[in-house]
Amino acid sequence: MPDIMISGIPVSFPFDPYDVQKEYMCRVIESLQNNTNAILESPTGTGKTLSLLCSSLAWLLVKKAQLQMNAQVGNFSDHSGFTGKLIDNLKSGTGKSKDASWGMPKIIYSSRTHSQLTQAMQELKRSSYKHVKAAVLGSRDQMCIHPEVSKEPNNNNKVNMCQLKVKSRTCFFYNNVESKKDDRAVKGDDILDIEDLVGVGKKLKCCPYYLSKELKQDADIIFMPYNYLLDPKSRKANGVELMNNIVILDEAHNVEKMCEESASLQIRTTDIALCIDEITHVMKSFSENSEEQIDATVDSNQPKDFTCDDLCILKEMMLAFEKAVDDIEVGREGSTYPGGFIFDLLSKAEIRDHNQMAVITMIENLIQYLATASSSPFQRKGVGLQKIVDLLNVVFSGTSHSHKERVKLCYKVHVQVEDKKSNKKTEGWGALKPNSSKSTERILSYWCFSPGFGMKQLLEQNVRSIILTSGTLAPLKPLISELGIPIGVQLENPHIVKSNQICVKIIGQGPDGVQLNSNYQNRDNPKYISSLGRTILSFSRVVPDGLLVFFPSYPIMNKCQEMWQSEGIWTNINSIKPIFVEPQRKDTFNAIIKDYYSKISDPSTRGACFMAVCRGKVSEGLDFADMNGRAVIITGLPFPPLKDPRIVLKKKYLDELRMKEKDFLSGDEWYSLEATRAVNQAIGRVIRHQNDYGAILLCDSRFNSPKLKGQLSAWLRNYINVSNKFGETVSEICRFYKNAEMALPAPKLKPLMSNESNRQQSVNVGGVSFPITVARTVKSTKKNVSQYPNSNEVYADFSMDFYKNSHSSAYVNEFRPKQTKDLFSALDTSVEANESSTQSLVAINKRTAEDNLLANVSKKKKYKIKPFGFDENLKSEPSNIVEKTAPTSLVDFVKEIKVLLQPEQYKLFQGSISAYKREGDFSAFVTTLGNLFENRNMFYLLKGMKRFLKEEHKNNFQAYCDKVKFDT
Repeated sequence: MPDIMISGIPVSFPFDPYDVQKEYMCRVIESLQNNTNAILESPTGTGKTLSLLCSSLAWLLVKKAQLQMNAQVGNFSDHSGFTGKLIDNLKSGTGKSKDASWGMPKIIYSSRTHSQLTQAMQELKRSSYKHVKAAVLGSRDQMCIHPEVSKEPNNNNKVNMCQLKVKSRTCFFYNNVESKKDDRAVKGDDILDIEDLVGVGKKLKCCPYYLSKELKQDADIIFMPYNYLLDPKSRKANGVELMNNIVILDEAHNVEKMCEESASLQIRTTDIALCIDEITHVMKSFSENSEEQIDATVDSNQPKDFTCDDLCILKEMMLAFEKAVDDIEVGREGSTYPGGFIFDLLSKAEIRDHNQMAVITMIENLIQYLATASSSPFQRKGVGLQKIVDLLNVVFSGTSHSHKERVKLCYKVHVQVEDKKSNKKTEGWGALKPNSSKSTERILSYWCFSPGFGMKQLLEQNVRSIILTSGTLAPLKPLISELGIPIGVQLENPHIVKSNQICVKIIGQGPDGVQLNSNYQNRDNPKYISSLGRTILSFSRVVPDGLLVFFPSYPIMNKCQEMWQSEGIWTNINSIKPIFVEPQRKDTFNAIIKDYYSKISDPSTRGACFMAVCRGKVSEGLDFADMNGRAVIITGLPFPPLKDPRIVLKKKYLDELRMKEKDFLSGDEWYSLEATRAVNQAIGRVIRHQNDYGAILLCDSRFNSPKLKGQLSAWLRNYINVSNKFGETVSEICRFYKNAEMALPAPKLKPLMSNESNRQQSVNVGGVSFPITVARTVKSTKKNVSQYPNSNEVYADFSMDFYKNSHSSAYVNEFRPKQTKDLFSALDTSVEANESSTQSLVAINKRTAEDNLLANVSKKKKYKIKPFGFDENLKSEPSNIVEKTAPTSLVDFVKEIKVLLQPEQYKLFQGSISAYKREGDFSAFVTTLGNLFENRNMFYLLKGMKRFLKEEHKNNFQAYCDKVKFDT
């Protein structure tokens, strides 16, 4: 399609953009044209990444064309035609030049994780700008292909080994970079992400890590994770140039935390002692008179960029630093000092502004020497030295007077004592000689509490513009005040979805009436945990396909899992939707998420349930579009640990700022926002594009407070409804899915729509085959250990609940119909029972169809037997309706209902029966029945329910039936 003109810039977009996308691109270009910073919020699913890439690259091509024109031809009277030609050349990749004097800007696109960067690069590959020069920066951990270095488990050691091999030109792959960097596989038209680079590196036998640095030189857009930008040391190591360039921080809801963490550090007295021990170890290797005592792990032939005197001076410094830390007065809860206190501590070790670079260089040389001295797995590799050099790099990231003044305002030094007995921590090899007699160790924390500290360092590098964008940035005003940089452009975009695509409910009570509240005082309450489990079980029956359940933390999720397994709730959920649990170990995550997606796409199942934690990997950046996520359940508010020293000091720091400037958040406001921003991120996993739909179920009564509602994403607030009665809420959610499925187009990759989930089979009666519909059923719940993402789920299947419930199922009662006296005992399973096996259900359906057919033949009435699919019933015309009566047999009545209803609806029917029996709530019961049997073909079953009601409700029920019949 032709270019779209936005703010005077021609933008190539793959389709006609929505209004929200046009507005978003307009603000991006406005920021770039005016050299100002921007904060842009646009909900997940509005095409934010594509809009961001297309608009920024469109502006960049125009800017490059203008700069090239000015540099090559000067001031021509007619620029427009020449500029347009240059833009076309740049789009096609032919407009190349290496004249750096033009001051060509670059785009630095940053996000939190490499997976998020890969998604952005995939968007770029599908756009009209796929021919721009792009590069991605990654770590050696991801890119190294050297057989020896890549096997090193410690990343710091890997860096040092690599640097020494590069320095000594002993890395074959690095040596090939110069000759292979212009190969077409490297500098062709294709955009190479990290996996592509590694593949090319292996093919050409050259280093992918250093290839990426070569690609960076000529790139128009460079992709990198946050820490490469925000951490001064990483920025320097990766050669990231910021002058005159545009910095885009995507998924910027994490930027505040990342700014603080990259500027903060913790060090233990055992780390200092380990550092001293490592220096002593190297000193021994220099002793001429004790060669027999030299550790075999030190190779004396290794080059040494230091002398014995250097080692003696460094050891004295570290001993003085250790003594300075030990001499700090520390209270029972720890002691806090101003940020400038760190300079006083280091000055006692004679480390100051004038010599800090020499000390850092000396330590780095030592680390490199130890890391590469030997291949022994037990060698000392400079772990303690690395801790010291990291501290010095953070503390001396700036040495100007203004920098130190900002440190005093933005930092705190916290020292606390930790009992070794309560935190047994080994250092890998043997006891440390210094400090070995101490039973306690001290933790020195150097914490930054101002995100603006890191952001201002970016601005000091003469960045052209900084654009922060995410789906969850609100409220913007306190965010801007915390970042501490001038913001010229702001945007809070609405969502593109309509009201029939989203259902948001605050669930304050479970099905048993117990209040749902996950606060600290209540989260150990067995009644609450049980009620929460039954709530999730109820929704698992009515939510189609994928269900995401988010917990505040791993300990809470583990506690719930343990209790639900003991009560049988876990087994019941697992029988409806196989459960997958987010692991704390990163190495198993990909396999589990793959199994989850596979289960969703399996047409023989009813989807799957993924239990995860807020702020975990599942809640950040993963796509659960369409069937992969039809509902998200938030089980509580993920507040940070209230008594954590860092949290306490952060709140105190903000309260002090609030006293000086009212635009700043108070400590309590920040604490609350930390929870709701994590919730907003988890909620964003569900609605992923224009035609997606899903439910958001907030299962904590605290969400009903105006303060918390106001902190949820702006696009969400108008859809929030509070649940009054649990049964009514379940009915509303059923209707929501039914309406959404009928109104919205089917996903392209969906294997089966829910109204297609019934399979056609035939019943043979008297030699004639008649088609019937057999509801799709879940496979047997027994599975091999290898089929489960974690072993706990295996044991959940072998609970007594399944054995007990199997004796009261419909297919057992079929052989004993005379023992059934009422509707409740006629139900084939209890509300929380497992699904029956496929074979048994098919047998019931066949027998039901045969009984109905024979009964019709005996009455000499001609019926056209049609599939009893839900969709078929809705589409039937009035002329085809034959007045029917409900079976008199209770078992046959239940069987007929089970055949006519879909599995989800039948589960809802069971639940409403039990709730009515237990609570006697006639209004809720009738509402549910009306929703289930509302079409004409099933009205006779609705009337048949009268005989099972309590006497005081029968007259009202008859009046309701008469009204419904009149309306139809």
